Amino acid sequence: MSFWQEKTLEEMTRDEWEAICDGCGKCCLHSFIDSDEEDESFESTDFLREGEELLYTDVVCQYNDKNSCGCSRYSERQVLVPSCVQLTKENLKDIFFMPNSCSYRRLHEGRGLASWHPLKNNGSKQAMIDAGISIFGKATSELEVDLESDFEAHIVEWPHNDSD
Repeated sequence: MSFWQEKTLEEMTRDEWEAICDGCGKCCLHSFIDSDEEDESFESTDFLREGEELLYTDVVCQYNDKNSCGCSRYSERQVLVPSCVQLTKENLKDIFFMPNSCSYRRLHEGRGLASWHPLKNNGSKQAMIDAGISIFGKATSELEVDLESDFEAHIVEWPHNDSD
């Protein structure tokens, strides 16, 4: 039996925790919460409220490597981009903001790792790419677009996709 089947996320070592990341790059996409409410006083929460929807764009952080879909400045990411997602054992309760296919989310929700996960494919991301899960070939660097004037043109549905 593999470590992800024997341990909870909370029980994993740092190396095991890092290995759970499938490297899809979806958490590096710009996303936002759209609300039916016209209230200007937005308060951060650890869940989506009624009338709110998490929307993704095809625009990715400038530090995302388009070939590996991983962060080119991983150890510095929190300094370079303070809003960068850093999922930890302590903030797992806030996992609603991660894509449905996120391996941490899948394990947290009891769905197990997907068949396309690199841990199930000798470290290869090809099955994940073939399943359309990763951002490979689909994302545009934030340096190449003007999100202020053209944000809605970049809203996409594919980051919500998950399989098995």
